[in-house]
Parts: sequence; structure tokens; C-alpha cells
Amino acid sequence: MIEVIFNSLMNNGLITAFAVIGITMYISHFISSRFTKGRVHGSAIAILIGLVLAYFGGLNTGGEKGLADISLFSGIGLMGGGMLRDFAIVATVFGARLDELKKVGLIGLISLLVGTVVPFIVGVSVALAFGYNDPVSLTTIGAGAITYIVGPVTGAAIGANSTVMALSIAAGVIKSITVMLTTPYMAKFVGLTNPRTAVIFGGAMGTASGVAGGLAATNPKLVPYGAMGATFHTGIGCLLCPSVLFLATKFIFG
Repeated sequence: MIEVIFNSLMNNGLITAFAVIGITMYISHFISSRFTKGRVHGSAIAILIGLVLAYFGGLNTGGEKGLADISLFSGIGLMGGGMLRDFAIVATVFGARLDELKKVGLIGLISLLVGTVVPFIVGVSVALAFGYNDPVSLTTIGAGAITYIVGPVTGAAIGANSTVMALSIAAGVIKSITVMLTTPYMAKFVGLTNPRTAVIFGGAMGTASGVAGGLAATNPKLVPYGAMGATFHTGIGCLLCPSVLFLATKFIFG
């Protein structure tokens, strides 16, 4: 009986992945409501659980895909891929109202540019401090500090090695978790109370998952607007990092 169930789960990897993620989210939201009174959003706890599971999955199999290296959980590799991720972001943005987005104006564009350039400089500075000095590595790690999506996209475009791209993803994940955890506490301080400021906040922070999770714990109605700003931020990062910012880095550190 157990063997039949095990084989069924293996042969339906994507369904198994949804079940595993569903159970993880249930546990995460239970911990959030029971032990943090909702101040630490369940999504942030779920990400931490996912990182721990990925670590032990990769450690036990010697693989490179974390928990997806275990045959029973191979569907998580598909579920966590770019296709479903982008679908989720687009679906979230459909909840935004266009008239509210139009109110953002010039300050929204400025937030996007500042939110792209400043993290890039911080990422490059950290990379320099740890001994990286070639333009390709510096640009890739700097791009990862923008978001964990921009990092590997930039690295693939300019020829970074897999180790550097992994570091860029790690930088982006740390930023995502930090934004997710701190947003509820700084929301009142920065005036994060309406769609306009949510778009600006998303544009400045950039990490779609971090912004969405943080706003969900602050005010769920602001999530679509923050996600819209963060999505634009990701697009601009993917455009500027392999081109303008890479050339600028190469000119300085060439």
C-alpha cells in the first residue's frame, strides 16, 4: 500500500509539489498567527522553511537543485520554475487599478531608477570587499542585490560562472526576506498606507516576493500595487544591468 502511494506521488510530481507547498504554507501561517500575531507574514516563514529543506535536500543527494533532487519532490523544480513564477506575478498585478497607477507620476520613475542603482552599488561594494574584482563578477553580484531574478539573467548575458550566479541569487534572497520581515514595522514610518506609496515602495525595493509578502502582512489591498512597482523594477534591472551598468563597471574596474 505504501509503495503504491509512493509511486503515485512520484508519477504525479507537480500535484505532489502543490500538496507539499500547501502543507508548508499551512504550517507557516499557523506559526505566524500563533507565535508572531501576524507581524511576521507566513510567506516569510515559508521561505525560511524552504531554504532549510533545500539545503538538506541538496546535502543528502549531493545535487544542485535542493529538494527537487529527491525523486519524490522532483515536481517542485517545475513548480518553482520561471513559468509559474511569472504567471503568479502577472496574475497578482491584474488586481491593480490603472487610475491609481497613473497617480504615481515622476516620483515612481525616480524610485525605480534609485531602487536599481543603489542596490547595484551596494552589491558591487560587498563583492569588492570579498575579493572579487573582475567586471563580470562584480556586475552579476551587484545585479543580484537588485533582485534574485536580475542576478542570474545578467550573469547569463555577460558570461558569469555558476558560482557567481549562485552568489547573486543568494544576495537577492536575503534582500527578499529582509524586505518581507521589515515592511510591517516600517510601513507607518514611510507612509505606506495607499496605492500610490505602495507602487513607489515596490519600485524602490524591487523584490516582488519580498514586497508582496511584506504588504500582505501590512495591508493586503496594497499587494497588487506593490507587485506592479516591483515587476517594473525587475524589468528595468534586467535591461540596465547587462548593458549600461555592466559597461560602467567595466570602465571603472576594467
